[in-house]
Amino acid sequence: MDWYPLYNSVRIAAVSTVIVYFLGIFLANVVARAPRLIKGVLDVVLTLPLVLPPTVVGYLLLRVFGPKRVLGAWLLETFGIKLTMVWYAAILATVVVSFPLMYRTARGAFESFDENLADAARTLGRSERWIFWRVKMPFCQQGIVAGAVLAFARALGEYGATAMICGYTPGTTATVSTTVYQLWRTNDDAGALMWVMVNLAISAVVLLAMNWFEQKSKATDARGRSAHGGRARLAGGAR
Repeated sequence: MDWYPLYNSVRIAAVSTVIVYFLGIFLANVVARAPRLIKGVLDVVLTLPLVLPPTVVGYLLLRVFGPKRVLGAWLLETFGIKLTMVWYAAILATVVVSFPLMYRTARGAFESFDENLADAARTLGRSERWIFWRVKMPFCQQGIVAGAVLAFARALGEYGATAMICGYTPGTTATVSTTVYQLWRTNDDAGALMWVMVNLAISAVVLLAMNWFEQKSKATDARGRSAHGGRARLAGGAR
């Protein structure tokens, strides 16, 4: 059995998740602090791939990065980078499709952040960078991790945009999703069903891991609040 589609899907999803993780955090933090009008415009633009059909996203990517388009031709002639019908072109497709999940989740986490904590750190002379990474990110970590997991799961199962920009070539651009379609198209129902079960198993493991992390985070937060309350009661009794 050829396991290349699984290997290819996992590496594409992993690389795209790393990209959307940092890009989503950066843009979510910017948008969360932006004025209302600018926030509304940016939010629409950054979330648009979430509501567009994946095939439309793939078509737009081809219009921009196709080898006969201005940007695609420039990349090919200047750097020798071809962004169509190669496996790494799927990274571009999955980044665009999965980014809104990371962005929306991170933005919601940042908007729920208690700015009083940041103000308290500023009174102690801490820099904005220190506050972001040592105060804001730990406070919002549950939402951040949830967004990353959802982005990974979405990238792992992406078909429409990936098929448009990469196609299906066994051992080169094949992913689990495109393999399922190809096997179904050639009446290999048993093979298609096997890959469907593989994808279901991986997705279930990812979601179970996310639920476990959420439960662990809640338990940690509860212990922290309990310890803080205990210290406050002891201090009150001492007075």
